[in-house]
Amino acid sequence: MTDALDEADSAHLRRAIELSQLARKHGNHPFGALLVTADGRVIEAENTVLTAPDITGHAETNLVRLAGREVDATDLSASTLFTSCEPCAMCCGAIFWAGIGRVVYALSGAGLIALAGPEDGLDLPSREVFARGGRATAVSGPHLEEEAGRPHRGFWG
Repeated sequence: MTDALDEADSAHLRRAIELSQLARKHGNHPFGALLVTADGRVIEAENTVLTAPDITGHAETNLVRLAGREVDATDLSASTLFTSCEPCAMCCGAIFWAGIGRVVYALSGAGLIALAGPEDGLDLPSREVFARGGRATAVSGPHLEEEAGRPHRGFWG
């Protein structure tokens, strides 16, 4: 289920894709994410799994950690997390527990598995994870899949 993006959402999603390219350039898996608060504040994060090293250093979990320190918890529900790829189950849990109200993603999990191979993916759509939560998390995506897939080409082997 993909809905249309407005110009601002498209720009934020493209920035998340740029962050995924930077993560790869910095020696990590190609994933990037950013949070936009209701008042327009932007916080960015990259994947740091390889350089940290920390297997939980996904872009979204890194972003949730930053946001938890910098954004009041009541403001997170009105914030949108933009990510270069559909969040995995671990990241969905972090997003849910942070109380972030909306997620917009580019490359689908299925699209990532097609590029990376089944051994590098967890085929559990984010909508299914969020649907199990006690409060609603709005999900929009996939969007811009061709653009979002570019940083992954040639990376996974």
